[in-house]
Amino acid sequence: MEPLPEQDRRFGDPDASHTPWSEVLRILEAAELFWISTVRRDGRPHVTPLPAVWLDDRLHFCTGQTEQKAVNLVRNPKVALTTGTNRWKDGLDVVVEGSAVQVTDDARLRELADLWRTKYHGDWDFEVEDGLFHEGGGSAAVFEVAPTKVLAFTKGKFAQTRFRLVAPQQRGG
Repeated sequence: MEPLPEQDRRFGDPDASHTPWSEVLRILEAAELFWISTVRRDGRPHVTPLPAVWLDDRLHFCTGQTEQKAVNLVRNPKVALTTGTNRWKDGLDVVVEGSAVQVTDDARLRELADLWRTKYHGDWDFEVEDGLFHEGGGSAAVFEVAPTKVLAFTKGKFAQTRFRLVAPQQRGG
């Protein structure tokens, strides 16, 4: 079932319409780069770019287990992932909020590895073993985020649309 749009007219053109969920999904499925925001132990934000894939109403990303974002997620799994354009009067920016849960099921990870391989035209060619992605001698943990809130910012004819989602049961392990 599609989430219902809530348009906040305080932040847009009075005659602009809300962004349809189908357009938000198109962006989430096609975007090659996302920016993830996590929180460090001392409360400072940590923001970094990464590739991600959308599957089964969840956004998935991977990271080395000693990278700052992975360290942050151990203490606080709440994240925001952002994608869109750097243009002021054109495009659509999307923000996904939720909690990151590690995916450790090898069958699910193989499905995700295939999706990464296809979406990024072989640039990411992960092998799966022991609940992790492996490539080039390194390993990465994979996380999924079932969105609790998605914001869509239409530019040009400016509009802000919010979608509140009841997070489905996280798959994780």
